Amino acid sequence: MTDVFVLTTRPDTDLFFHRNEPADPRLGEIVRHLPEDYAAAKIVILGCPQDEGVRRNGGRVGAAGAPTEIRRYLYKLVAQSKWDTTLFDLGDTIIQSTLEKTHAFHQSIVKNLLQDGKIVIVLGGGNDISYPDASGMWAARDGQPFLAVNVDAHLDVRESAERHSGTPYRQLLEEGRLKPDWFFEVGTQPFSAAGSHIDYLRGKGANIIPMPYIRSTTDAFSTFESRIQPIRLTSPAAFWGFDMDAVTAADAPGVSAPNPAGFSAEEFLRLCRIAADRKVSPLLIEFSEVNPTYDIDGRTSRLVAAGIWTILNQLL
Repeated sequence: MTDVFVLTTRPDTDLFFHRNEPADPRLGEIVRHLPEDYAAAKIVILGCPQDEGVRRNGGRVGAAGAPTEIRRYLYKLVAQSKWDTTLFDLGDTIIQSTLEKTHAFHQSIVKNLLQDGKIVIVLGGGNDISYPDASGMWAARDGQPFLAVNVDAHLDVRESAERHSGTPYRQLLEEGRLKPDWFFEVGTQPFSAAGSHIDYLRGKGANIIPMPYIRSTTDAFSTFESRIQPIRLTSPAAFWGFDMDAVTAADAPGVSAPNPAGFSAEEFLRLCRIAADRKVSPLLIEFSEVNPTYDIDGRTSRLVAAGIWTILNQLL
């Protein structure tokens, strides 16, 4: 048994929905969670139920409840027969007394999962989770570079003596854990991006694909895919961070910072399909900043669940 079971709590099996109709199986009926099933798993779900980074950044707290709510809707979705025994829910990272200690726990878990050959889907929590997630990828690969994509209305490269939900990508860049020209900020909103932060990223050689460009360009998604394809051919690894405030508030109202003009739900699902490349390994995809406290009829958690289903359908 690896340390991943020591550093996590087991998932709430009451969330594993059962319809009990053989002709209509649900994800809750096929997901595995017992340690003896871990070795055979291809995809592992890991939650990190904390929003301390959001609080430190002056945001509205509530994201700590997201892993539970996402699971509630995810496990009600239809399962394809070919997925049996390949999906494993590890549970949640054990939250520590400080954000820094939680990050250290979480990074260790992610590193072990990736070294065990698992595809990892992380349920945040605040967007500060990108720091231990990408650091875990970096450590699992012994410092070798990988494609990194932040789908987000914000750049998250704030300067701060104390880490929080707005600092993860500056931390990663400054510590050399991301290759700047292999790092993409996608869906950035001009009204949410300080000029100094844009200058910082450009100075590093990182890529910014703002929402106005996406809206003004014919099939911007295909153009984006063509830009990352050479990296995919060079490196087999990828990290994708989906901050759900990249999606318009009409489709994702339950987030820490609502977006009046972000991606539509269908565009979000298209990005999930792009992220789920069968040829990429190791692969980590995270979803952050879902805030059930402010959601409407579970709309945002349902959308993340649909995104995860879309990823499973691509990969399995």
